[in-house]
Amino acid sequence: MRYTIVFLISTKLDIINAKNWYRKQQIGLDKRFALGVKSTILKLNENPFYYQLRYRNIRIAYPKSFPYGIHYYINLAENEIVIVAVIHNKREFIGKV
Repeated sequence: MRYTIVFLISTKLDIINAKNWYRKQQIGLDKRFALGVKSTILKLNENPFYYQLRYRNIRIAYPKSFPYGIHYYINLAENEIVIVAVIHNKREFIGKV
């Protein structure tokens, strides 16, 4: 079963901010980060239940090579994977749901 991927507006800002930070560190690193996030999200669509529940109904997937967590929940009623945050592992997630 395929799911529709939904991003909160704040999640899009999380990704933009992280890309901007990586761009300042090294040319092209922002693109590698974006690819890592994208490929992880595509894998989520294949098996969204792979990652265990971490708190309430939120699961966290981790892109390879980057210390970020993709926080998401599965909305079975709407057949959606809702990405609620993409944040650095050293930051604390403050619920956006």
